[in-house]
Amino acid sequence: MALPSPSYTITLRVQVPASQQATSTVVTAVADTGAAVTGVDVAHSTPEGLVVDLTCDTVDTQHSQRVVDRLEALEGVHVLKWSDSTFLLHLGGKIEIALKTPIKTRRDLSRAYTPGVARVCTAIADNPDDARRLTIKRNTVAVVTDGTAVLGLGDIGPAAALPVMEGKAALFKQFADVDAWPVCLDTTDTEQIISIVKAIAPVYGGVNLEDISAPRCFEIEARLRAELDIPVFHDDQHGTAIVVLAALVNALKVTHKKIGDVRVVVSGVGAAGNAIIRLLRAQGAEHIIAYGRTGALHPGTLDDDPHRNWIAEHTNPERFDGTLTEALAGADVFIGVSAGDILTGADVATMADDAIVFALANPTPEVDPVAAAEHAAVVATGRSDHPNQINNVLAFPGLFRGLLDAGATEITDELMRVAALAIAGVVADDELNSAFIIPGVFDHRVAEAVAGAVRAVAEADR
Repeated sequence: MALPSPSYTITLRVQVPASQQATSTVVTAVADTGAAVTGVDVAHSTPEGLVVDLTCDTVDTQHSQRVVDRLEALEGVHVLKWSDSTFLLHLGGKIEIALKTPIKTRRDLSRAYTPGVARVCTAIADNPDDARRLTIKRNTVAVVTDGTAVLGLGDIGPAAALPVMEGKAALFKQFADVDAWPVCLDTTDTEQIISIVKAIAPVYGGVNLEDISAPRCFEIEARLRAELDIPVFHDDQHGTAIVVLAALVNALKVTHKKIGDVRVVVSGVGAAGNAIIRLLRAQGAEHIIAYGRTGALHPGTLDDDPHRNWIAEHTNPERFDGTLTEALAGADVFIGVSAGDILTGADVATMADDAIVFALANPTPEVDPVAAAEHAAVVATGRSDHPNQINNVLAFPGLFRGLLDAGATEITDELMRVAALAIAGVVADDELNSAFIIPGVFDHRVAEAVAGAVRAVAEADR
């Protein structure tokens, strides 16, 4: 059963009679609908009645409407207005440009703009590398999308994707003091996207590709990495892979297993699945079976997709071709980046002792986490309402902080592997347990650790 969530917080302005019981009656009525009341404030009072602001968390928009209807049904109670706090937070956008240096006098203006700025322009024209030192390039990332694979929403277009990209930019700033800006492109043409990003690249110290559908995302990333002199990172692929590896490193410590020994089953061979498998192999995983929509991949399932073919050639050498549930029998690790509700607790029960289950499909995991936890030693999801949340915010802010600080030009598998180990290392061995294999998203140590590790690798590679 879904629980009330801060994602669906509503505030209601309610007129009630002037009596001792009126406010408590309203609160009880809201609670009876299953909503979680988080605040009650008297906004206005007269001898005849009260105006009360009531805040509560609901399950979804339909539940919010049921709360309103329940209050309207009470005698003497009237809902004057109600608002969705999530929409209020987004009014006018979530980010803005701020000045680092105030411009209050003519002297300030003459240095920040004309005529003084001309000397800085000339210096950059003479030495283009000075752009990193004398402009926002040294600390700015473009968050680029075409809106074709947004969260669990799919192809919703660039304008509808903008709130997500704004949020991403806000996280960059909050967690790593990186200035990021949404770049939502009104095209899905691969060549146009590559051309546009190359054309705007002089402004940025890095590019974060976001929510671009597979398989186009692979070519876009590969081409931009080859043709630009700044790091290009597709977070849906590599951010997910980094955090998955971090969590797995610690889960294996909890279960006293080694990555080279465990049998891993991966459901989903799109952008995230591909990157996860590559990074697991870089860490030493040897026994992996990967499943796409048509079944298990192995050297006998090659087709026209080079990315699926790479997986087929580097996993499942025994050519196991049974079903996903059959592959789970005796497996040590399940990693799902596919679709919700494709497994049951009974399927997890067939896995090896002290099994590890990462069910990362959002909003509905591949297997119910509570059912999985009855049989597995460690369970992780992509959700915030269960332990061990696999969240990309643990990776990308610190990763780009380190890349920008080092003036890096590329991102290697080794750099991503080290970033994963840095995240894992934030959780000390004496803190590890089955419900705490990954640090919390608000742990400031994470971005600092990742930035330091990435900076060291990037500087060594120069």
